[in-house]
Amino acid sequence: MRVTVAAVGRLRAGPEFDLIEDYAARIRAIGKPLALAPFEMKEFEAPKGLSGESRKARESSLLAESAAPGAKRITLDERGKTLSSEEFAGAIRRWRDDGAGEAVLMIGGADGHDPALVASADLVIAFGRATFPHMLVRAMLVEQIYRAMTILSGHPYHRG
Repeated sequence: MRVTVAAVGRLRAGPEFDLIEDYAARIRAIGKPLALAPFEMKEFEAPKGLSGESRKARESSLLAESAAPGAKRITLDERGKTLSSEEFAGAIRRWRDDGAGEAVLMIGGADGHDPALVASADLVIAFGRATFPHMLVRAMLVEQIYRAMTILSGHPYHRG
């Protein structure tokens, strides 16, 4: 199963970029034996000249279009479920074992996702009720994907 992170905004050089690239390399190394490959990051430039609901709708449309038909769609939203790392790994395992071709984890722009995208998601998750910087959320998500893969492989990185 392909694993994709689709995000609004471009990652620039800096500590977050380095951290994300480190975890992406780890995911690529461990994912293939788990049938969780390839791993890809898709970035979408925030639309210029739009604001409010029209901007949110356009960003959500770009994210939705990044998912192939039949892909599992996971949105990050402050009103989503807070999952343990084991529960997140279990969802990935189920989708893979059920034959899903892809899981796309979607990070919206500063205003969040359009309600229609959230409603169409197979899973809506949150990293708690606090607000985090956009690039930090991306780093946290990539780390959780790596952690889920280590759980599935029995690797000692995750010590529950």
